[in-house]
Amino acid sequence: MANILIVEARFYDHLNDLLLAGARAAIEAAGHSHETITVPGALEVPGAIALAAESFDAFVALGVVIRGETYHFEIVAGESARGIMALTMDGLAIGNGILTTENEAQALTRAHPDEKDKGGEAAKAAIAMLDLQTRFG
Repeated sequence: MANILIVEARFYDHLNDLLLAGARAAIEAAGHSHETITVPGALEVPGAIALAAESFDAFVALGVVIRGETYHFEIVAGESARGIMALTMDGLAIGNGILTTENEAQALTRAHPDEKDKGGEAAKAAIAMLDLQTRFG
């Protein structure tokens, strides 16, 4: 049984609740345990994962970034993904469930466990990466 850390950038409570429900259900269905921590925003997710790297077997990154009127969207979306990918290339098992959408309707569809279930998919990705890590690590 693996211990998985869910790191959530909690900005949109109703959307994060859906992502969390999907992630937790997928982790529990696979027979693993989990903890959840909250960070201020998507940019802080990779840093939190790096800080907890020695304490958990795998990680699920969750959050929602919705395009606004400024360039800030591109920075947050790109840099959080880059940070997560760098940690993955360093050998951490991470599922990236940080949604980057044009609007709230897209985010709602992707977050809802009965629709796209991106929280659940991110958890399944983390578990799949952990399995590969066990096999090849």
